[in-house]
Amino acid sequence: MVEAFVLGGFPRSDNARHAMRDLDNGVLPVLEAERTIFMEELLVIGAQVGLGYRLVSDPVLSWHDLLRPFAEAWRNVAIAGLQRFFDNNFFYRVPVFRDKPDPARWVLPGRAKLYSARLPKGHGFKVVLPGPVTFTMLSDLGGLRFEDVVEEVARILGEEARRAVEVGAAGFEVAEPWLGDPDATKEHAALVRELFNKYFAGAGGEKILSVYYHPPSPEAMEELAGAKADYVAISYVDAPSKAVEALGKACPRGIGLGVINARSIYPDPVERTRKALREVSGACKESRIALTTSAPLDLIPFTEALKKLRILASHRDTVAEEH
Repeated sequence: MVEAFVLGGFPRSDNARHAMRDLDNGVLPVLEAERTIFMEELLVIGAQVGLGYRLVSDPVLSWHDLLRPFAEAWRNVAIAGLQRFFDNNFFYRVPVFRDKPDPARWVLPGRAKLYSARLPKGHGFKVVLPGPVTFTMLSDLGGLRFEDVVEEVARILGEEARRAVEVGAAGFEVAEPWLGDPDATKEHAALVRELFNKYFAGAGGEKILSVYYHPPSPEAMEELAGAKADYVAISYVDAPSKAVEALGKACPRGIGLGVINARSIYPDPVERTRKALREVSGACKESRIALTTSAPLDLIPFTEALKKLRILASHRDTVAEEH
């Protein structure tokens, strides 16, 4: 059996988008908006189950962006103006730190308990959370030391992961897209590895460390290979030669290979997936390889995201038959 899973969350349908907009504008009751989102999240979860995904990714349709649910749950942190989220036509609210963050409530355990209980046997729920380095690099630190903030953010997010697994999540994904940014350094990657091993590795469940939008540099991959994760997931389709070059430098024990282009609505050819598997299997003979999307599917329309979900499952089944 070839493993496959989706990175991150999903886009909203028109119906869910309108519900979130009307809720924000105060013209839709909270319970009605929550019901609409809940039913759509169940639909997305059901689609993953129906297509045979063992590890089912949280759709997070109620989240405005990856950082905001956590920033809003922490004391001493506010949200400010919009900034572009890397090189995408997508924006996030900038967290502003006034002091070290202190959780007023936990974000993930409730979601983990709610949806884990609704999955049939043989399927597990994967929660999603931002990596501490990405979170801190994209924030306004208000004069606080980067080292102090990132350590505290990592501690809190690690506790989120631990609590989610404790109440039923089968695993979690820590997203560090910063490591695919041109400004990312080997030192950033070393910090990601250090914090992951310190605060997330002991949380239980399956652990995925994802770097998306662009593969990390070979120097960064050398650091990431030491992360105590079941899979380090990187994009292949955004820069195939760079992905292979990075894995030629160092191989994690498990590789999530981003063969489905999550930022394009066009179909993905299975021959490209076969080529990716040949190249990466040759470079990393001892590593487990799982097929993934290249990034979360939240940058394309809802119907196209469901098509990509089917394409990934089809590629999984095709290469499984061949191997």
